[in-house]
Amino acid sequence: MGRDVVLWRGNDERLHCWLDLCVHRGAKLSLGAIQNNGEQQCLACPYHGWKYAESGQCVSIPAHPGLTPPVKARVQTFAVREQYGVIWVCFGGPASDLPDFPIAEEEGFRVLLTGPYRFHALGPRLIENLLDVAHLGIVHAGLLGDPKRGEVEDYEAGMGAHGPEAKEIRIWQPDPDGTGTPALVSYHYEVMGPLTAAFVKLHGEQRFGILAQVAPVDDEFCEMRLVMALNYGREIPDAELIAFQDRVTEQDRVIVESQRPELLPLDLQAELHLRSDRMAIAYRKWLREIGLTYGVA
Repeated sequence: MGRDVVLWRGNDERLHCWLDLCVHRGAKLSLGAIQNNGEQQCLACPYHGWKYAESGQCVSIPAHPGLTPPVKARVQTFAVREQYGVIWVCFGGPASDLPDFPIAEEEGFRVLLTGPYRFHALGPRLIENLLDVAHLGIVHAGLLGDPKRGEVEDYEAGMGAHGPEAKEIRIWQPDPDGTGTPALVSYHYEVMGPLTAAFVKLHGEQRFGILAQVAPVDDEFCEMRLVMALNYGREIPDAELIAFQDRVTEQDRVIVESQRPELLPLDLQAELHLRSDRMAIAYRKWLREIGLTYGVA
């Protein structure tokens, strides 16, 4: 399901994304070099030196210097943008804008990138796990909860701007901010796409958020990448915060990979649901409504 792409900046300083294959003999363009062609910079194929302009169009063929390259001598291009310190590529026609994760751009927030985390599972199971507040005190006991204080207060799940959303889900955590002081924290969950979701955790003036994006690798594996943003803990080294998230994600991986069936059931009668599962229920209903077929049954 993945594709190899090449990223580079041309004269316009914009980021460009192409399929990493020369249209002539399929050599990897990423092995080539940026060269000048008149007044413009081009990416030259390492095999026969074909030069491609920012648009993806071939503009020079060294073996035939007098030939104007045919229109079909054009590399496949993809929409690409940079945001939150991440490069986003769309392999089809963009159906919507990038996920909205405003705290990653707010003053005073520190942004960290973690992953990729590879799961022997399919994407919808990963996203549903992210949305599941009831597992925090069990799977992440001692970190994000306590089995003896695992009650989830009642909450409502509805539709947000892009997908299911739930606000003010309160849960007790033994150490929500690294100070060692237990507290009731509040979670705000939001689905932004079939394989994209986020949450923001609030504890007083402190906020911590994660934007998660899952990409299929093949019919059995997928990878998850996270953007983390927080407005506290400035004395904590990046490596320590990332290691903590690595530990939490590994705990999730063991559980998610054990779930059967591997395909997420969209028939709500197929698995038992409780009121603490309202966000998962809303997610499954929404996937059925939008007609998702990947990773679901």
